[in-house]
Amino acid sequence: MPLPIPSELKAHVRAMFVGLQRDAAGAFPRPNALSSALSALTIPVGSNQIRVAPAIAKLFATASVDMWLRAVHSLLLSAAMTKSSPIWSSVAGYYSSHYAVRAIAHLLGYYHLYRIKRVVQLVLTGGTFDCTFEKKQGADREHKFYWKVVRASPSFANDPLFPENNDAAPPASDVSHRSFASYADTLQHLPQYSSLDIDTMKTRLDRISEIQITSPPIPDRERFPDLDSVQIVAYHRLIRYRKILDEIVGPSDRFWGVHRHPQWARGLVDYQQTDDSSLLHAPASR
Repeated sequence: MPLPIPSELKAHVRAMFVGLQRDAAGAFPRPNALSSALSALTIPVGSNQIRVAPAIAKLFATASVDMWLRAVHSLLLSAAMTKSSPIWSSVAGYYSSHYAVRAIAHLLGYYHLYRIKRVVQLVLTGGTFDCTFEKKQGADREHKFYWKVVRASPSFANDPLFPENNDAAPPASDVSHRSFASYADTLQHLPQYSSLDIDTMKTRLDRISEIQITSPPIPDRERFPDLDSVQIVAYHRLIRYRKILDEIVGPSDRFWGVHRHPQWARGLVDYQQTDDSSLLHAPASR
């Protein structure tokens, strides 16, 4: 089922990916390339907006795909630690979700420059890109900010896979569950450690991909370690990103075609779902 992606977003993302057709396998820039490039821009006095070169937009694209690859890798780690360390399995699963959400936020043109306390938005206007710089607000912490801008986008506002990520929210909250794993005392979910079993991990990932859901099971700290919920929503979120890029730039795009199925995840993640059409309109669970 095709995703309901607005034409404006399609044009925005396609323009970001222009210039990534050459040397696709090695097209990732050095670490911190996007944040460094944005921090180096000189904003005109009396303005918060500047016209930027296509190279800046391309860095948003590579940063987005890099984040998605981290989401896939984090899900592998979460699945691998399901039995040996439920605590770290839940944390890795949370970061899989967070990286998938951040990847989408970069596609939408948002970047959180925490060192200089600015929020950047990349905007396509008439075939050229501008960047706006706004002062970071006190509540604009990374683990709220990226989820907030995705939730605010018309493309995702009614998508139950992307709720607000608020630590002060009710028990059913991704970051609340993550914070419980990281900071609560006396958890005692510490089984005998066993080394990685690839077959068991693949079985776990196959099970996640075959579970049909009608509303996303947002992780609940009162059911900690709520690993089924953590891993299921992480899987569906990274699948959503993959489907978005498949529809907008397509698997034939040389850069995305190389990275949409990373070699290190082959044979482990199949990127399949039983049916996700109901997730586009269903209310979030709990």
